[in-house]
Amino acid sequence: MKTAAILASLIATATAFVPSKEASSSTALKAFEDELGAQPPLGFFDPLGLVSDGNEEKFNRLRYVELKHGRISMLAVVGYLVAEAGIRLPGNIDYSGLAFADVPNGFAALNTISGAGVCQILAFIGFLELGIMKDITGGEFVGDFRNGAFDLGWDTFDEETKLKKRAIELNQGRAAMMGILALMVHDQLGVSLIPSIPSP
Repeated sequence: MKTAAILASLIATATAFVPSKEASSSTALKAFEDELGAQPPLGFFDPLGLVSDGNEEKFNRLRYVELKHGRISMLAVVGYLVAEAGIRLPGNIDYSGLAFADVPNGFAALNTISGAGVCQILAFIGFLELGIMKDITGGEFVGDFRNGAFDLGWDTFDEETKLKKRAIELNQGRAAMMGILALMVHDQLGVSLIPSIPSP
């Protein structure tokens, strides 16, 4: 009995070293291995297999969403750090006399600002989402929101520089998404990630 169990485990271990057949979706995945964002050390990273069917339309939609969330996250990280540094707008946030300086950082701000104030913030975000942050003219690449009105010299760059800048934006957005997630989690835990600045 003992010998049979040992023999079975040796056979099972040996099968781990037998080459497996290549998955049929590997050809579909290779369609995206040279896309922007497939960079070392991970290369093309799709652990959930969202584009394992090779659907380019689905890939472009996911890239569009990734860029948009990355841009929002970059703004969120900067906003969180500015507020954490104590920099506030002057004056009051509402007619009841609540000053911007009295609004705490992070999630606690949602309990301090009135319901009407939170609704105004959500309405502004909805306006940006539906009216501004969308590709109206079918730009130069997925996530190009210039829409013929906002350029800042993009057209003066050569193709290699444009590709490099887009890769930088994509990576910074990915880092910002992880960064704002960490800041929000630690805010909920009550443990700041930002070191205290000793007073002079």
